Amino acid sequence: MKPNSKILIIAGSDSSGGAGVQADIKTVTALGSYAMTAITAVTSQNTTGVKSIVAVPSREISKQIEFTSKDIKPHAIKIGMLHSAEVINAVLKSLNKISVKKIILDPVMIAKGGTKLIDNRSIKILKSKLIKKVSLITPNIPETEILTKKKIFSVDDMISAAKILIDFGAKNVLIKGGHLKSRIMYDIFISKNEMSVFKNKKIYTKNTHGTGCTLSSAIATYYSCGKTLKKSCEMAIKYVNHSIGTEPNYGKGHGPINHLSTININKKFR
Repeated sequence: MKPNSKILIIAGSDSSGGAGVQADIKTVTALGSYAMTAITAVTSQNTTGVKSIVAVPSREISKQIEFTSKDIKPHAIKIGMLHSAEVINAVLKSLNKISVKKIILDPVMIAKGGTKLIDNRSIKILKSKLIKKVSLITPNIPETEILTKKKIFSVDDMISAAKILIDFGAKNVLIKGGHLKSRIMYDIFISKNEMSVFKNKKIYTKNTHGTGCTLSSAIATYYSCGKTLKKSCEMAIKYVNHSIGTEPNYGKGHGPINHLSTININKKFR
């Protein structure tokens, strides 16, 4: 099977394989596209939490982005963990050089176990510069609260917060509603011209490590293949839900989801 498109992933590494670049590569591959990477940080972590974070110098991140893209031009880019203001500025400069239009930003700020992954200066630059550059931003509720300084307790709160992000300059916003206390999972997609509420039954499980990374990479993959942004969000949400529902149940803490949920092995390879 030949890959459908090429995706450049700019994100941190997760040694446990459930989130970060590892989850991104698995997702892009499982959905039929070709994954390239620019590593922004190396983390030592498992399902119970993050032990350490080692930053990759911003110059090396820029080299990865530009040198890779010069040879194999990506159809879309997914951005995950950007741990410092210097890194965000370096990524912005590199994005201007390679001029890829389809960019999905997952503003990774807090690990599943609660570890903060970004500082306040970085958040300020992300809000003032980076969200204006990308096609879609995909924060969860805690990340949206940090960006908007607005507490979220309901779907209406999610909608008003998404509109604040649009006012900041975001072209499109998908707020993930997994942190709402509700039996229904609500994900809100908003642009300047339209709004959609994706409703799904919430799956109660501790194994949700890497769902945000996976969702944004899935959106980037579908979007790169010609789907509309809204349709890409809808299809990516379905993929993530199916991957949660078929979780492998690894680890003692927040375990990974099943990125291979779309794969059917041909009989001759079994």
